[in-house]
Amino acid sequence: MCVGMLGFILVASWKEPVMATLRTRQEARERVEEVFSAALDRVIPAEESKPLKGGTFLEFEDQIEELVRAVVPTLLEERAALDPNAKVEAPGRCPHCGGRRVYLRREVTQPEVLSPHGKAVVRKQHARCRACGKSFSPSGS
Repeated sequence: MCVGMLGFILVASWKEPVMATLRTRQEARERVEEVFSAALDRVIPAEESKPLKGGTFLEFEDQIEELVRAVVPTLLEERAALDPNAKVEAPGRCPHCGGRRVYLRREVTQPEVLSPHGKAVVRKQHARCRACGKSFSPSGS
């Protein structure tokens, strides 16, 4: 927790430790690989005894689209979590008025973002400006 020059308290997320990103690259890669491996097993099972599903090219395409819908949102979530702005310690200046009387709110949401490949859940911090009263996300999301 940091105290600003005018005594305003800048509050980082109180439930999680402060860090530049939300995950390590290794953690992100492991999650994506796990989701991809499970999706791949549904299309091409590793066990030779399990039969392949589908009999037409259209069915193969549908299986691949299902794999994409499973993997790409996870990849987007993990990439967003690796961004240096995924978690900020200070909100910076207000994008609406340029004021410095800005504080981070305790509230952290995880809205669903609709991508062309499906829904991805991203972490979003919230900040508020005491000068103009407007709210914004310091990460720009």
